[in-house]
Amino acid sequence: QVQLVESGGGLVQTGGSLRLSCAFSGGVFSTYSMGWFRQAPGKEQEFVAAINSHGGSLYYVDSVKGRFTISRDNAKNTVYLQMNTLQPEDTAIYYCAASPIRTVVISPYDYRYWGQGTQVTVSS
Repeated sequence: QVQLVESGGGLVQTGGSLRLSCAFSGGVFSTYSMGWFRQAPGKEQEFVAAINSHGGSLYYVDSVKGRFTISRDNAKNTVYLQMNTLQPEDTAIYYCAASPIRTVVISPYDYRYWGQGTQVTVSS
């Protein structure tokens, strides 16, 4: 059974940076595309970024383009989300997810496995 464990969240000031990691186990990591989603208090879940199974194709929501970078290390079974120039509106619980579809996936319904989430709080 695939398991995903996020880490790297925390409290940071506006303009700061954080790097989220998501460790994948229980399957063949290189056959899954990966994504990051977030959910702020009182809001619906939002797609943030996605990467295909080999790491050559990336996709971002407009609000994070130029600030966030998704990457993966298939040798380490880990996907990352580097978040720079953080803003208070980035405050949310961040979830990583794995999809058996190898191309970039945006819809949460196409993701089969989800992590437990990690809290990111950006203070103003």
